[in-house]
Amino acid sequence: MSEPETRTSNQLAGDRTNLAAKRTLMAADRSLMAWIRTALSMISFGFTIYKILQGFQEAGVHLSHPETPRRVGLFLTAMGTVSTVMGAIEYWRTLVSMREIQRFSVWRPTFVIALIMAIAGSVVFLSIVGRLL
Repeated sequence: MSEPETRTSNQLAGDRTNLAAKRTLMAADRSLMAWIRTALSMISFGFTIYKILQGFQEAGVHLSHPETPRRVGLFLTAMGTVSTVMGAIEYWRTLVSMREIQRFSVWRPTFVIALIMAIAGSVVFLSIVGRLL
């Protein structure tokens, strides 16, 4: 049997630093995913409320405030889109600071999904605004 490799304290410290950087990176991924989940909920809920209340109006139901569907839909889709963008900015800043410690690609799957969600939220927001005009 061969003896286990003896590592120096500098090698062990380097390993611990790399593992700490990976844990921080995974924590940033989880935080961005939480931002995305929240944003997706707001965007979909806003669009759903808009479409349901619009359907009521088209069916002839009189709403006490006829602009309510658009306002609620716009507010929630805007908040969802803004929260996605804010989460992506926070994530980007974390990645930039982490790149000083360890090299990795900033085009991680969670960041790509956040960008897609920001675009989707913008499209939904603009589709509601387009109905105003």
